[in-house]
Amino acid sequence: MAQKQTKLELTWIGKENRPKLEPRILLEEPEKSYHAAHRVSENDLFDNRLIFGDNLLALKALEQEFTGRIKCIYIDPPYNTGSAFTHYDDGVEHSLWLSLMRDRLEVLWRLLAEDGALWVNLDDNEGHYAKVLMDELFGREKFRAGITWQRKYSVSNNFKGIASICDYILVYAKPRFANNLLPRSQESIDRYSNPDDDPRGPWKAVDYLNQATPKQRRNLCYDIVNPNTGEVIKNTRKAWKYEPDAHRVHVAENRLWWGRDGRNSVPALKLFLSEVRAGMTPHNWWPHDEVGHTDEAKKEQMVLIPDDPFGTPKPERLLKRIIEITTDPGDIVLDSFAGSGTTGAVAHKMSRRWIMVELGEHCHTHIIPRMWKVIDSEDRGGISDAAGWKGGGGFRYYRLGPSLIVEDEWGNPVINPEFNALMLAEAMCKLEGFVFDPNSEVYWQQGRSSESDFIYVTTQMMTKEMLAKISDEVGPSRSLLICCGAFRCDVTQFENLTVKKIPKAVLKKCEWGHDDYSLEIKNLPAAPPTVEPPATNGGEQAASVDKTTRKFGKGKPQNAGPTLFDLSAASAKGGKR
Repeated sequence: MAQKQTKLELTWIGKENRPKLEPRILLEEPEKSYHAAHRVSENDLFDNRLIFGDNLLALKALEQEFTGRIKCIYIDPPYNTGSAFTHYDDGVEHSLWLSLMRDRLEVLWRLLAEDGALWVNLDDNEGHYAKVLMDELFGREKFRAGITWQRKYSVSNNFKGIASICDYILVYAKPRFANNLLPRSQESIDRYSNPDDDPRGPWKAVDYLNQATPKQRRNLCYDIVNPNTGEVIKNTRKAWKYEPDAHRVHVAENRLWWGRDGRNSVPALKLFLSEVRAGMTPHNWWPHDEVGHTDEAKKEQMVLIPDDPFGTPKPERLLKRIIEITTDPGDIVLDSFAGSGTTGAVAHKMSRRWIMVELGEHCHTHIIPRMWKVIDSEDRGGISDAAGWKGGGGFRYYRLGPSLIVEDEWGNPVINPEFNALMLAEAMCKLEGFVFDPNSEVYWQQGRSSESDFIYVTTQMMTKEMLAKISDEVGPSRSLLICCGAFRCDVTQFENLTVKKIPKAVLKKCEWGHDDYSLEIKNLPAAPPTVEPPATNGGEQAASVDKTTRKFGKGKPQNAGPTLFDLSAASAKGGKR
């Protein structure tokens, strides 16, 4: 009787704490957006997005519009190594790292298309925990591959211990995902030749013998004749690979190769290049000579940003392979730990649409200048020549909008005065599940959830007369949600209207005014205190000790090694590209 499989779950302090994310609006800053001066080709893509802000809030902001639409997600989060780098801090307590990843992975999975794949680049500090975490979140059946990428090509002889020269890329995919083949390499093509000038083109010789003995495969034992010498070849040590009927077809189609002089005692089968698949099957070992290494990535950075190269970038060839396996031209690629912008640069050159999220200031010092060079065809490094890149396209720059609800001077929740009418309408659409779609001719149609269901947002106090007039305009076949500052009448008399007060109607929906989900150590919940047994010296009781606070609290514990980093930048900056 088969045993029931036990579901493996990770546990960690703070796992039960889940943020109630506010679906922020995104505000474009046109002066930071950038587009080519003219079209380079009909395939130019202009509606790419670079978002500056906390990456968890940014993902939530994208959820309404992009759920189920992203074909490829690649993230390179903080490795949690305890190391400090120039452009981000990488090091946070293990429990916090797991919560950081869990919250972001859940939103990323919802954004992923039903034929999409998620690629998570890690090393062996947290890679194995991440595997178990994603098995728990998505289901083990969604795991497709664990890629080993050789990020270094040499090791110092002075290194003591076992050197790490590889990263691990975990691949999870939705049910309808089917990977593309890799382009056939020149080395693979060179295995085909045409020594006999066969009009069918280049071919390679395939073994005609089976590994089985004649006793094991009697049906594959028969005599064949070399047509050049008349020699009859019998099975004495090995069986043939093909049955007699298939062999007769090979003879009729002149597919047997008997050597350059035609006198070989065993033939080979011609396999023509024109008959094989157009590409090659991807596998899970990616050596540095195929997809690049860290030194190559640093050299790419030196050309792009010579005065301040990004410290831990990824090579463009690595992202090229991931994107070509997962997507086709026009598909959307997302990276929420954008780092130096390699994912967007490669996606742009490969005619894919892209979305990048970055909180660090290198969004402005590295990503934007890099994308300018890509768009203007001034970036000739990386995969530019391999992709035949000529420039073109563009992107829009967005920042996260402010929190909708703030406190006034008396501590009462009020609508943020930074919001104008359109911003307020868009924010309420996100909160109530409507698509923001203002109708320039019908003032009360600011958003819709269907062809007949609309939303109207106003800070006015709605009177009975105002509601009656709107109700008449909406009519019996449509419905309208009105979010207003106040109302003064019994609204149940209007069957086609639903009326809510703001901010009261939304106060419990989200965590308001929370701009940083970087999971600082001070936010980690403490475990119940452990009470020590009574002391023996004079009957004094030992002080109650909160071991969890001592281990994970704000101060540096004794013998704990280096102080753990504040991830206020690391959580959103973590991409190392």
